[in-house]
Amino acid sequence: MDFSTWAPFIMVAAAISGILLGWAGRSRAINQDIAQQASADALQRADIEFIKRGVDDIRLDQKAQGKWFDELSERVTRVEESTKQAHKRLDRIDDEN
Repeated sequence: MDFSTWAPFIMVAAAISGILLGWAGRSRAINQDIAQQASADALQRADIEFIKRGVDDIRLDQKAQGKWFDELSERVTRVEESTKQAHKRLDRIDDEN
């Protein structure tokens, strides 16, 4: 048997091994892409959760500020009423003198 009889078998074997190696490389690249995409998705989800917590904190702060503003507004109203009454008393004192 000479080389010319084995040449077609060698070529077929080389073609099949090339296809198998190419397929394995493609599968590996796909798996790496999937892992990279999963990592990016996880990072994005973590960032979104961080933003959600920040927004929740801002909402709580805003509610606290609104409550404080309402209390302050009520106190100012009381002070204005008290001042009005004090002015009336002072006006009566001035009228008596």
